[in-house]
Amino acid sequence: MTDTRASALAILRTLVGREDASWHDGQFEAIETLVDQRRRALVVQRTGWGKSAVYFVATLLLRRQGAGPTILVSPLLALMRDQVAAAARAGVRAVSINSSNAHEWSDVLQKLDADEVDVLLVSPERLNNPSFRDEQLPALISRVGLLVVDEAHCISDWGHDFRPDYRRLRDLIAQMPPGVPVLATTATANSRVVQDVAEQVGMVATGFDGATAGTAEVVTIRGPLARSSLRLGVLRLPDSRARLAWLLSHLAELPGSGIIYTLTVAAAEDTARLLREAGHAVRAYTGQTDTAEREESEELLKTNQVKALIATSALGMGFDKPDLGFVLHLGAPSSPVAYYQQVGRAGRATASADVLLLPGAEDEAIWHYFATASMPNQAKALAVIGELEAAGVPLSTPALEARVDLKRTPLELLLKVLDVDGAVHRVKGGWQSTGRPWVYDGERYERIAAARLGEQQAMLEFETTAGCRMEFLQRALDDETAVACGRCDNCRGAWYPSDVAEGAVATATQSLDRVGVAIDVRAQWPTGMSSLGVAATGKIALGERAEPGRALARLTDLGWGGPLRDLFDAQAADAVASPAMLAACVRVLAEWGWAERPAAIVSMPSRRHPLIIDSVARSLADVGRLPLLGTLGWANGGPSGEPGGNSAYRLSSVWDRFDVGPELTEALIPFTGRPILLIDDHADSRWTLTVAARVLRRHGASAVLPFTLALRS
Repeated sequence: MTDTRASALAILRTLVGREDASWHDGQFEAIETLVDQRRRALVVQRTGWGKSAVYFVATLLLRRQGAGPTILVSPLLALMRDQVAAAARAGVRAVSINSSNAHEWSDVLQKLDADEVDVLLVSPERLNNPSFRDEQLPALISRVGLLVVDEAHCISDWGHDFRPDYRRLRDLIAQMPPGVPVLATTATANSRVVQDVAEQVGMVATGFDGATAGTAEVVTIRGPLARSSLRLGVLRLPDSRARLAWLLSHLAELPGSGIIYTLTVAAAEDTARLLREAGHAVRAYTGQTDTAEREESEELLKTNQVKALIATSALGMGFDKPDLGFVLHLGAPSSPVAYYQQVGRAGRATASADVLLLPGAEDEAIWHYFATASMPNQAKALAVIGELEAAGVPLSTPALEARVDLKRTPLELLLKVLDVDGAVHRVKGGWQSTGRPWVYDGERYERIAAARLGEQQAMLEFETTAGCRMEFLQRALDDETAVACGRCDNCRGAWYPSDVAEGAVATATQSLDRVGVAIDVRAQWPTGMSSLGVAATGKIALGERAEPGRALARLTDLGWGGPLRDLFDAQAADAVASPAMLAACVRVLAEWGWAERPAAIVSMPSRRHPLIIDSVARSLADVGRLPLLGTLGWANGGPSGEPGGNSAYRLSSVWDRFDVGPELTEALIPFTGRPILLIDDHADSRWTLTVAARVLRRHGASAVLPFTLALRS
């Protein structure tokens, strides 16, 4: 046994806490490539294979040889927490710099300066933080011992979880000093992604200024992706009520504790609420969950104090609970690759784990939304670049919002893409143009769109295949070792029950039939409105604000969300609301709990849905015995532009566009100093309701209570 092998094996046994631990195929080969040969490697291995063991063992061996600390680029906070804990078990001093521990950054930097850190975990987003990038990163690069890119499929445009900040790693990799090994790891990459990642991991700077780049040979270590512990199944049920009823009936029977994935935040929260009310110990876990609550939920799952976390993809890559007993999906991810990644959380250190997919009719619409939302728009990109060039000084993201009609999240995503493409640069104070020409790569984005459509079709085929499901996933990942698993529902027959307990459907229906979602009041005008010709700054005057309102439901809700999506579908004709929907609206008002009952009703004008709005207004007026005073009028041609857009542009499109005409003015006089119920079809940015409420408050209403059928976000 070589010195490296013997030392590495000793570290491995300390890491896993077992004296009989031995190497999985390819593990020591990867370590030897990094430590003895100082080369670059790409490791593509199934979840649970031990990729983290490779970089922790390699780190300690390199440190013993006098190398500097390892930089580990890691994509998720949950993954970082698990990696820090795993490192400590092996005697590796690991620290992280991320958005949740800003109070610790100075201590981390002091430890780095004192060479008291073996592994520094950073997010890809942190690499472009101006102070970190310009002040700390150069010194780190000069003495780095190993660069590790975890979940490296995120580098690739073709990856199922592509993140723009990962593309910036090409530049970081190219800056690595000669002889510094680089490791990229992932469990979810087909041949196309493997080739793309390998090309980027092999980047080296060849010019004095680092501007020109060559490539170094990359050792690719790829193993079979079959997971013998998992038994897969697909159960098709008619609707969300049936799926939730199945969960109510059978969640307690599933082995151990696990994860139930949903496609939207609303679905996760609705499902968690239903299961908790039925006595199940579950928690919701989404991108909107507070960081401290996420950490607490992860710990409760790891210690089996909850039966399940009801999660979006926010709980995904790298979450480590070796004995996770099951993974269920209420709705399918958009590709077999993404599905493989999520189900890989289960059965990592157990003989068996159950994996069940319950697809939904709404899945394809959700896939389409997320796929199109992440694609750069040429016109918007050129507008952003143009505004930055015209400004001549850095602009913050809020300042750009007042100049380009993009909501905050899509704008931030676009800025990252343009930054990676070299057209803009993030600096202290915001963003600035680099002055470099930028060309929209339409061909590239068409390829990506086509690839995503192909992945969606493959997911539908996975749901309906009569062949082995594990073999299907392996082939989707271009695993040449794919063979039938002998365990899934197609190989051995359905292992899961399909019946529903008596009363479960009624319980699910009752839960989904809940109504009433709060519409938060706008209290502050957006910044920079003067550039759009709107004289609105600072806080909205208390005497001109709307009161907190109500909507029947969110469009993404599991219950009323479906009928509302049908009602507001772009192809649907305007029509009166159904009796059931009108009855549900009445229930919202009955449960509202307002400070003072409204004295009358006013409706909003609408080009697209006048029948819907009128039917709701008349029904509520009739049931509530409230006078229907009329409809607000349009001023200056009415609202302009398309629905949606960011706050600044949405406000400018409705500012001074509503009026109280002579008839409504006269009708309002007897209700001066009284609350008014304002009816509209849907709320999105809430600026339409805010401006309309301001108009009514200026005409004597003591309060304006907005009510809509749908809430879009």
